[in-house]
Amino acid sequence: MSRAGKWEFPGGKVEKDETADLCILREIREELNIVIRIKKRLMPVVHHYPDISIRLIPYITEIEYGDIKPEEHSEIKWVRKEGLKHLDWAPADIPVVKQILNSDIFY
Repeated sequence: MSRAGKWEFPGGKVEKDETADLCILREIREELNIVIRIKKRLMPVVHHYPDISIRLIPYITEIEYGDIKPEEHSEIKWVRKEGLKHLDWAPADIPVVKQILNSDIFY
């Protein structure tokens, strides 16, 4: 897979009759075993890979409760804003990283 080993933000596909907001809440609960609260929605990103086109709808969230337990990922990492520049991101996630780096709401 061309994206294997690359960093991606957690999330997943919006299911039928589900809003993007409900999707991120569900996906984070399923993938990381935590409950989050949405603080802000960032600009969506459309990226075309050779085998698939995807639309990312990124969010800024905070943990309401739960202990992180990755259910679907081999590794998770918390980094400060500047640390995002040093990770090998999947191409679709790079515009999201740029939004975060250009934002003043992060530490």
